[in-house]
Parts: sequence; structure tokens; C-alpha cells
Amino acid sequence: MPDNVLALLSGDLSPSARIWTALAPALFAVAYFLVGLVLFCIRCAIKGIPRDAETLTRGKSVLVGFFLRHYFFWVIQPLWRVLLRSGLPANALSMLSGLLGVSSGVAVAAGRFALGGWLFLFAGVLDVMDGRVARTRKEANPAGAALDSVLDRYVDSAILMGLAWYYRDTWVLLPALGALMGSSLVPYVRAKGEGLGVSVRDGAMQRLERVLFLGVGTALSPILEALFWPTEKHPMHWLAVAGLVFVAVLSNVTALARFRTLVRALTPKKPVKQRSGVALFGFNAAAGAIATAVDFVAVLGMVEWGGLSPVWATVAGCVLGGVVNYTLNRVITFRSQGAVAPQLARYTLVSATSALLNAGGVALLTLHPQLAYTLGWWLVRGVVYFAWNLPLQRDYVFNDNSDELMEQRPHAA
Repeated sequence: MPDNVLALLSGDLSPSARIWTALAPALFAVAYFLVGLVLFCIRCAIKGIPRDAETLTRGKSVLVGFFLRHYFFWVIQPLWRVLLRSGLPANALSMLSGLLGVSSGVAVAAGRFALGGWLFLFAGVLDVMDGRVARTRKEANPAGAALDSVLDRYVDSAILMGLAWYYRDTWVLLPALGALMGSSLVPYVRAKGEGLGVSVRDGAMQRLERVLFLGVGTALSPILEALFWPTEKHPMHWLAVAGLVFVAVLSNVTALARFRTLVRALTPKKPVKQRSGVALFGFNAAAGAIATAVDFVAVLGMVEWGGLSPVWATVAGCVLGGVVNYTLNRVITFRSQGAVAPQLARYTLVSATSALLNAGGVALLTLHPQLAYTLGWWLVRGVVYFAWNLPLQRDYVFNDNSDELMEQRPHAA
């Protein structure tokens, strides 16, 4: 018996023991929640859905809808009542959640994924409870809310740092860092919006979803490893990898979507409605494609039939392509009526800086030889286009108010 306990604590487990340490808590949880789901559905059929008031105030989610959220808070009512009657302060529950969450990061860093996953899940359940306990007892206050919010960031960061440490010598380190960034930005954008008077709570990957996918994927991953790769000393834990990649992608998508909503809500409304963002992108991309085709045909003609050197033909082709691109965007994409000379100057500035950004970005990515340069080229092109070219052409180059703003600026004597 003492040997079994020591093996459990040290992680030196047989394949069957690894399966059962991960599966035993899961079997109990699955049985509890499945029975609860049946009872919940019966209750809904008789009396309707018991709506949780706090859940309705939170943002929508595609992955975990309101029905599942109402069910979750209904099925954990027994645990909530135990905690409420225990007399434990809400801040104590927050601290316990934080301690368990940080412990989960330490566990996964050491390769104890089942232990770390279940600790993280239980920390998430306690995080749900603490605020409700405080509000029920009329103890809610800004200090408790601040404590809870900061500890949540520590818990999220701890498990992701633990996963990053475990996968430090593999490609999974990148999605681990991506998930760390996205998980930090999602609540930050919401908090920034609330500070500016804008509510941005929606998104596919909110905290409940992050806890669910990271916790379940991590807790159950040793089962697959013990079944298919029992001799691996440093297993990949592919179920945890899948959950990590999923969280990395969708948390950043959620953060960007919230950021876009926040910026749009804070941007002053223009009196005249311009083309939609999709239409602008389509026309702008088409103008770029046509200009590139004109550039290529012109260079081919000047070299093959005009006898011009490729270097000078390339220069002339770039100029011609730029003129075509400028003209199409001015007349069709943005339908600008501004003065041509200032627009051309602004267009030249944006194009020159775009070329520098593209060249610099590709140069940086070539420092990582494991990344194909073609993939890096397309990645840099896409980022520079959406972050620099398109917004500047819309708001700076072809913005008819730009000339007025320039005239209004004070000039140095």
C-alpha cells in the first residue's frame, strides 16, 4: 500500500494505473453530470428551463450555449449549497481556487497531466462559486472582485506556463504561448471596454470554455498515451495538444473580435456611409491583382520586345503598376474626390513603408529556418496588408478629409 501511494505521488505508474488515475475521476464526473442532465431535461419538460439570472448577464458563446450553462449551474447546486453553509468566506474560495490553479501548472510542467487537469477543472468550479457565495451573503465588494479577477489571470497563466515548460523542446510551445497571449487579451479587452463604457462580452472562447477544453483535454490525455504509447518517457499527450491548439486559435479570434467591436463602438460615426468592409477588401484586392498583372505584362513586353534591361523594366513596371493600382482604388474602391497630388504623395509613402515592412518581416522570419520561407512570405504579406496597407489606404490615402486635416494642423514658424 505505501508503495502504491508513493508511486501515485511520484508519477511512476504502470500503464493501467495511468489510465485509472485519469479515468476514475472522469467516470464519477460523467456519471454525475449524465444523471443530472436526465433530471434537468425532465425538470425542463415539466416546469420549463430554470434560468440562472447571472448567466443571462454574460456574453453569448457558440461553444457552450445558454441551455448548457443553465444546466451546469443547476446541476452543481448541491456543491454550491455545501459551500454556502460551510461559512467559508468568498475570498477564501477565491484563494483556494488560485492555489489549485497554480498547482495545476506545477503538475503539468512535471508531466502529471491527469493531476494537473483535474486541479485546473476544480479550480474553475470554485471560481464559479466564490462570486455567487459573496453575492448571496451580500458580501460582494470591489476588493473581492479585484482579487477574483487577478487570481483568474494567475490560474490561466499557470497552467499555460506549465504546458509551455513541458513542451519547451517541441513545436507545441508555439500554441502554448499563443494560448497564453489570447487568454490574457480576452479579459483585458473586456475590461478596457467596460472602462470606456462599452460592453464586449461575446466570443466563442470565454473563460468557461477555456477551463473546459484545457482542463478536460489535459486530465484525460494520459488515457490515450497509456493505451497507444505506453513506453514513452516523455509522451506528447495528444488530447492535451488538441485542446491547447483549439484554445490558442479561438482565444485569439475572440480577442480580435472583441477588439474590433470595441474600436467600432468608439469610432465616431461618419455622416456618409462608405462601402462595407467586405466590399472594400474585395475591390482593393482586385485592384492589387490587376495592377500586378499589368506590372508583369509590361515588364515582359519591355524585356522581350523592347530590349530593355530587366532592372529598368522592373522599375518601370513597378511605377506603372502603382499608377494603375492608385487609379483603380481612387475611382472604384474608395470613390475619392480629393486632390490627386497629395493623394499620390501619401500613396507613395504608404507603398514605400509597406515594402520595408514586408522585407523586414520576411528577414525576421528567415531567422527561423524551420519555417518555410514561402509560408513566411505569405504570412508577412497578409499581416502587412490587413494591418497597414488597407487601413491606411482607407483612412489616410483616399480619405478626402486628409487634406483638410493637414491644413488645420499648426505649422512651425
